[in-house]
This record gives sequence, structure tokens and C-alpha cells, in this order.
Amino acid sequence: MTTPREVGLLRLAAQRLAAPSGTAADVVRWLGAAQAQDYPGALASIALRTADGTRAGVEAALDAGEVVRSWPMRGTLHLVAAEDLPWMLSLTTERLVAGAASRRAALGLEPSHLERAREVAVAALSGGRRLTRDALVALWDEAGLLGVAQRSYHLLWHLAQTGVVCFGPVHGNEQLLVLLDEWVPPSGRRVFAEREEALGAWALRYATSHGPVTVKDLAGWTKLVMADVRAGLAVAAPQLERVEVDGVEHWMGAGTADALAACRARAEGVFLLPGFDEFLLGCTDRSAVLPAEHASRIVPGGNGMFLPTVVVGGQVAGTWKRMGSGSRRRVEVTPFTAFVPEVQRAVDELVAAM
Repeated sequence: MTTPREVGLLRLAAQRLAAPSGTAADVVRWLGAAQAQDYPGALASIALRTADGTRAGVEAALDAGEVVRSWPMRGTLHLVAAEDLPWMLSLTTERLVAGAASRRAALGLEPSHLERAREVAVAALSGGRRLTRDALVALWDEAGLLGVAQRSYHLLWHLAQTGVVCFGPVHGNEQLLVLLDEWVPPSGRRVFAEREEALGAWALRYATSHGPVTVKDLAGWTKLVMADVRAGLAVAAPQLERVEVDGVEHWMGAGTADALAACRARAEGVFLLPGFDEFLLGCTDRSAVLPAEHASRIVPGGNGMFLPTVVVGGQVAGTWKRMGSGSRRRVEVTPFTAFVPEVQRAVDELVAAM
């Protein structure tokens, strides 16, 4: 058994926030996937967990083809280890594409449109060529595929979801689109003999890197059907540890408690995390780390945009955001309740280092 407060500390250790180590590729592979619709925030999230702590290290992994960005699950952009994306898509694509039928109908997209978009993309990107998102959209426009708001986004999502394209190397402040089959050739892919083996690997990766987590957390993170979630957890269970939190069964890696023991002092400290960081977004039930009375302050207006958070001793204790630009740029921190002096000093030091 363990307490809700201890859950937050264990997750800081499991996610390598309290003990950064390895390269960007190591961290992404460890996490399984990291939410990445906010590209700068995603770079920061991974950098916080690496040994060198730099965004440049994350972009180097993208340039090297070790990490890619795509929609492997939940219809949300994630950073994923390149060798993992194909097998993740094999578990999620059929259901997600089928679930988007009404959206395609609303956009007036027929199968012929999807096929034409694929042909244009393959022709433009074959042979190792790379394009910005805007450049590919312009080609679709020339081909007469657009004219309806949001069509370009759905076409891009569909091609990524079906394994045609992904975001790969970096150019300036954005990633370039590449063909998945060229960027991640068969020789560089992880392959499973059986579907259940892949489900087990995903459950093990998630529980080990995010735990303690519940079955509902795993289902919410992957958006797999519950039968697949339970099948995966059954495969992974012998390599996991079960803990009870307020009467609810949770799962975590067998070494998570020892990992926390080795970095408890750091875990008890202060962290400034990006808005879509896995520490908060990685679990459906966030009550162990975020007091219910303050949950709405993380997403003002309920618009789905999560503010960056201040985490103190494994608990979300406030928010922060960048203000202004150039010489007037500053970081504004808003605690839920006043920070005690030692926490305030730690926050000030972190802000000064940003």
C-alpha cells in the first residue's frame, strides 16, 4: 500500500524527472511516447529528463531519425522512438481511422481524395526528400484537394495514422515531413510475433515509466479497447509491482520504489514543467498530484490548453508562463497558495536559469 502523495514522488522517479539520465532517444524510448502537440514544450519535457538537459540534444535525435513525431494514439501528436512507431500504429490505426468516418463525411472527403493525397505526398517525398507542412499543403491545394476548412489537417493526420508520413528532421523551428517507410526502414523497426506480445510491451513500458498507474490510466493513455488493455497488462504483470492506493489497484515498475529511494531528496524539491508534460497528462486520474479544487486553474476556460506547472514534492502547486518578448521577456509564476520561503527561493532559482 502507498499514499496519494507518495504516488506523485514515485511518478517523478519513474519518469526520470527526479533523476535525469541518458539521451533524448533513451528517454523517449523509456516513456513509450510523450505528448507533443506543443513542439517547443515537448522538446523541453524530454530535455528535462536527459543527462545533458538540452533541447539541442532532442533535436539531434530527431535529425538522426532516432525519434519521430506522429499520431500513434488518441489522435494526438506524440514523440516516439522511431523503431516503435510502426508497431504502435498497428495497434491503433484501424480503430482510429474507422472512428473518424463522421469527420471525413463532414469534410466531404471520399476515399478517392485520401488516395490522391497519398499519391501527391509519396511523389513529393520519395527519394529522401523532405517538406514543411505548409509546402505539402500547398501541393494538395494545387491538386484540388482543399477548399474546405480543416481538410489539410485531416489529410495529414490520415496519412500519418496510416503510416505513410511522419515528422522527422528539424529545419529552423519546425519539423519536416518524410515518408515513414524511408525514414524508418524495416530493418530499423521493432517487430512482435503476436499482437498480445505488442500489447504486453506497451503496458509494461507505460506502467514502468509512468507508474503507479491504474488500468483506466492505461486505457486512457493508449485509447485501446479495454479487452486489449487487460490482455496487455496480463502479459506485463509478472514484471510489474502492484500497489494499492486508497483501495484502488495500481501498477508500477518493479524497480520504481528503489529508484525513488535513490533520488527522494530531488523528488521532494521543485520542478517547472511544460504545459503538456507527461507528469500530469500521462494519467487519466490526476487526483494524486493535482488537488481537485485547483484542476480548473491548469486549463483556464476548459479549452484544452494546459498551462505549464509548478510541482513541489510531487504535487502540482501552481502555474507559470512566459510573458513579453526580447529584453522584456519574463516568467510569471502563480502559486495556488503562497509558497513557503524555501520553495519560493527554489522557484526563483529555476526561473533565473531559464
